[in-house]
Amino acid sequence: MLFVEANGARIPAIGLGTWELSGRTCARVVEQALRLGYRHIDTAQAYENEREVGDGVRASGVRRDDIFITTKVWTNHFAPNDLERSVKESLVKLRLPAVDLVLLHWPNPHVPLAETLGALGHAKRLGLTRHIGVSNFTVALIEQATALCPEPLVCNQVEYHPYLDQAKVKAACEQHGLALVAYSPIAKGRIKTDETLAQIGRAHRKTPAQVCLRWLVQQDAVVIPRTSRVERLSENMNIFDFALSDDEMAEIFQMGSPDGRLTNFAFAPKWD
Repeated sequence: MLFVEANGARIPAIGLGTWELSGRTCARVVEQALRLGYRHIDTAQAYENEREVGDGVRASGVRRDDIFITTKVWTNHFAPNDLERSVKESLVKLRLPAVDLVLLHWPNPHVPLAETLGALGHAKRLGLTRHIGVSNFTVALIEQATALCPEPLVCNQVEYHPYLDQAKVKAACEQHGLALVAYSPIAKGRIKTDETLAQIGRAHRKTPAQVCLRWLVQQDAVVIPRTSRVERLSENMNIFDFALSDDEMAEIFQMGSPDGRLTNFAFAPKWD
């Protein structure tokens, strides 16, 4: 397993995203992923599956200290007292004394960022989480957050896949020592029929999804593909036995544009 190091954190380069997984399916997939060798699980308050993620972690039999667990605070809990309380509620649901990483799930312009980051830093100092970070932050917000936060931020979790050009955000993350964690790394399955990725994959005896994940990992991004199918778990994990050439990397970069975003909401910031 490869790791990405960022401001004191050591994040496994591939994790399991759990958005839209629920109930027994969620617990079963988390358990299976850990048994297959995954050591990074990503959840969030908004996913309403923290309890099931915790069940899957315990059922796996893998030592807690060997697993990197991330959760995210939803935007209506960004007021300082509310943030701390909501993180404690997440820990109760997960049945854990602490997580490895707590993120602000989306920017919230209605609460001063300095107050929210102060509370996030306080949650870390209380021992509720080992590390803190942000998600869906733009370049301008990364600049603000790293300047305002009383504790080091370790990552920005953003949508990133071959169809979405994230060069500006990636450069800002690198400048501030943040890991870039890519959600929807296989573009919600759209890459499965992509001929460019399929052609590159044939040369390596890999699927388009594996080529896509490898492209991201070779940029030192962390990837958290979501799947509810156990056979896909193995496929997504099996990306460390080949490497893409510089030409292949460049060919995939050419597929990206600023318009390739798949996750966008009315409350989203003005994207770079």
